[in-house]
Amino acid sequence: MRYKCMTELNSVLEKALSFERINDEELLCLLEEKEKGHDIIRVADINNQKINSNTVSYVVNRNINFTNICGLNCRFCGYKRTKRSKDAFLLDYDKILEKISDGKNKIGIDEICVTGGINPDLKPDYYFNLIKIVKDNFQDLHIHAFSPQEIFELSKAAGKSYKDVILKLVELGLNSIPGTAAEILAEETRSRICPEKLSKTQWVEIIKTAHSLGVKTSATILFGHIESNPDIVYHLSLIRQIQDETNGFTEFITLPFIPYKTSLRKKVDSTSIQDKVFKFYAILRLYLDNFKNIQTSWPKIGVDAALKSLKCGVNDFGGTLMEENITKSAGGNFGEYLSEGQIINLIKGAEKIPVRRDTLYNYIYEKNYENQY
Repeated sequence: MRYKCMTELNSVLEKALSFERINDEELLCLLEEKEKGHDIIRVADINNQKINSNTVSYVVNRNINFTNICGLNCRFCGYKRTKRSKDAFLLDYDKILEKISDGKNKIGIDEICVTGGINPDLKPDYYFNLIKIVKDNFQDLHIHAFSPQEIFELSKAAGKSYKDVILKLVELGLNSIPGTAAEILAEETRSRICPEKLSKTQWVEIIKTAHSLGVKTSATILFGHIESNPDIVYHLSLIRQIQDETNGFTEFITLPFIPYKTSLRKKVDSTSIQDKVFKFYAILRLYLDNFKNIQTSWPKIGVDAALKSLKCGVNDFGGTLMEENITKSAGGNFGEYLSEGQIINLIKGAEKIPVRRDTLYNYIYEKNYENQY
């Protein structure tokens, strides 16, 4: 799909300020604007203030990356290992429970986010039993687990429909699904960066199936690799259309591409990504008018940049994480853990009001946090 920019920036921003829906041609104009990014950011900040006041939410959670063994060959990934790699790993259930206990005892996590490589040796029972064992041991914990790629693989391996796989996972204790594996949904570029992954059509079907069953998901985009602006328009338009139909996305998360240890590194100018990401966050706020929550990514862009993004239309700081192996494996060097106290103080330092939330964006408490940390 290709668009030609025929619209003046000022008229697009006037529409945005009045909360009139921006169309796809106007989205392309925003993406291609090179001189007035500060105006786009200013309007996004104004709109975010109207939608979310001065609050910035965060979640106390722990990532569980259960294996780095993967049979796929995605060009943007530095995480994948073969089972013969010296640093390959697969966590058993006891180790996973130990990590969760550590998160509970040390920081009082409300959520675990469970993702991993597509390990060809794992049978469906590994996934099903993982959810059951975690829920049996931590009944009050929100389990955010298994991307559409993993749902797709489970469906193939178990000979069950997407609906049946998701229903079984929910019955065992799954609460929500990360909307990763989307990368870029424009099919030509998708086929160049992850040809072995599920197709755009399959990703959409799995997401819509989850939403139809009452299972919420996040929505994501991999940003700053070889995608074109029309590719981004296609991706965001599709995401917005799904949200119109289902209202099943909890938030939108931009995943800035970390190139350093990936096979795409020579095709990407990594120095320009952070400069572009602030305007991109702002554009998301203006275009995704059916999303209340836009999340920044401090492990990928750094704490300082994440704080700056809070004035670019972003209203969520993400989580404590405790570990984040996928970004680190691609060459990210901004760390894997921030304590709740650190996050609170950072948000307050940005002159925002910190609000602890759960995975589904229910506020747990909102305080001034005076003298707590």
